Amino acid sequence: MDHYLLTLWNSTSSGEVKVKDIAEKLYLSTKQTRRKLGQWHDEGWLTFTSGRGRGNESKLLWKRDVESEYEQQYSAHLEKYSIEQVSKLLLFQWSTETKQRLMTQFQSKFGFQQEGQDRLIIPRFYPFLTYHPLKAADVHSANLIANLYNRVVALDDNNTVIPELAHSWEVQDKRLTLYIRKDVSFHDGSILKAEDVVQTFLQMKQDETYAELWKPITSISSPAPFIVELVYPNGCTYILPLLSMISASIYKESPIGSVIGTGSFYLGENTDEKTVLHAFKHYYGERPLLDSVEFIQVSREFGNVYYGAHESREVGTFEVESDSGFGIVVMNAFRQTDIARKEVRDYIHMLIDKHRPQISMIDARISENSNGCLIGYSKNYMIPEIPKPVLSNPLTMKYVGYTKAVSLWLKDILEHAGITVELEEVSFHDALYHDHLKGASDLFIHGEIFEMNQSFSYFNFMKNTHSPLSKLTLSDSQLQKLIQAYDELPFENWMDHHLKIEDYLIKNSLCIPLYYSKRQIPFSINLMNVEIKHFGYVDLSKLWMKPKREA
Repeated sequence: MDHYLLTLWNSTSSGEVKVKDIAEKLYLSTKQTRRKLGQWHDEGWLTFTSGRGRGNESKLLWKRDVESEYEQQYSAHLEKYSIEQVSKLLLFQWSTETKQRLMTQFQSKFGFQQEGQDRLIIPRFYPFLTYHPLKAADVHSANLIANLYNRVVALDDNNTVIPELAHSWEVQDKRLTLYIRKDVSFHDGSILKAEDVVQTFLQMKQDETYAELWKPITSISSPAPFIVELVYPNGCTYILPLLSMISASIYKESPIGSVIGTGSFYLGENTDEKTVLHAFKHYYGERPLLDSVEFIQVSREFGNVYYGAHESREVGTFEVESDSGFGIVVMNAFRQTDIARKEVRDYIHMLIDKHRPQISMIDARISENSNGCLIGYSKNYMIPEIPKPVLSNPLTMKYVGYTKAVSLWLKDILEHAGITVELEEVSFHDALYHDHLKGASDLFIHGEIFEMNQSFSYFNFMKNTHSPLSKLTLSDSQLQKLIQAYDELPFENWMDHHLKIEDYLIKNSLCIPLYYSKRQIPFSINLMNVEIKHFGYVDLSKLWMKPKREA
């Protein structure tokens, strides 16, 4: 199946044509296009007559229905080949009606399957960027890591510390002692030792992303088997929340360089086409009820409904609401441009505040946020009308794919108000790991979702180098003083201080609340124990499916 041929079929009718126009549609050179036309002519798909002389157009005559024949081939492939191989065919330029039919067929391959083993197949839109705990800066990778690894402790949204690899602990003013579980197996069969925990913490402390968070801890050691000790001479009010982060998951590196965890699933395969998790039968906790979970790469048009493979499409579904976080507008006041002027930022802030109620018209999944980032705590605010300042140059605004629609919306609002904006897209990878957004634009829209505990997540949002505010906090002395004050505050009293920082960011038009985001995920009524856990994702370790009853 040749995607160039299908593209030509759906874009060009029989009749007079220009090779140059066809080449542009296919994104090929004219030489490559002529070669392709000759090939398809020989294969009997079409007749192509090259125009001779000035004013004589080339002619194309279709002899076979390409899309109809390709649809039959697709159906045959669906039965014969693996699901990840077939998923690539959906990226072809099908007509809308045909693509809907093909995706309906394709969707029947997803869901829960019982073929001697319980297997859940889930569509994914992007490959996972990493499965290393220290390198996960996006929620998709963090969700994968949550299933592959464990931490010494977890922290729920009520500030309750829950034991994982540490069964007990003793917290003192200058020291934390962790007591590690015995006979916990890594995925390679080796037994977890206190030294593995020490090594993980040392790696995190030395990582530039988390070094500032670990600064109070001066010593990490194992004074005896199954005991880990952390020393912080000047105190560390957030020591247990720090160890509850997904990035603090315990791992070890194998001799061949792979990263191994102790989680309820282990990584069986990870390619651009699919990622496969298998249940870890020697897991120290409760073994997953599913035997495997497969994430298969699909196009964005693919529906996200989870049915069992044995179910008809008439089976009922229920919707689970998942928090997808919030969106903010960040203004880089440290740049030597007009955005450094508070009156410019305030004017943009006023325009955002005035037009924010319209934002749900862009995407039904988002709603206006005129409060702040701290759900249930942030207060509503209003911005007074102010005159437009004079700007010397256009403002630069950058965006990543998932913020394209709202970025275009904001650009339109600013330009209607007389502010010229130069818009540029950057890759998701560059936005995460480089300064293409944080340092190289006057303003940008950022989407954020907190891990589970909102209070510690906000603190990490202010501190870590992956934060969209990292450049801003380093350049603002008042903001630095506010962040340093956390060192003297007990963790349970942090929320009031969060609100002080948020108030400073809003009043100075540095970080502007824009939207809340929710997802409504439909599940088959036969899929049991659906619980939302880290970063708004389903806890895979708890899922199970009602078996099909024999007639």
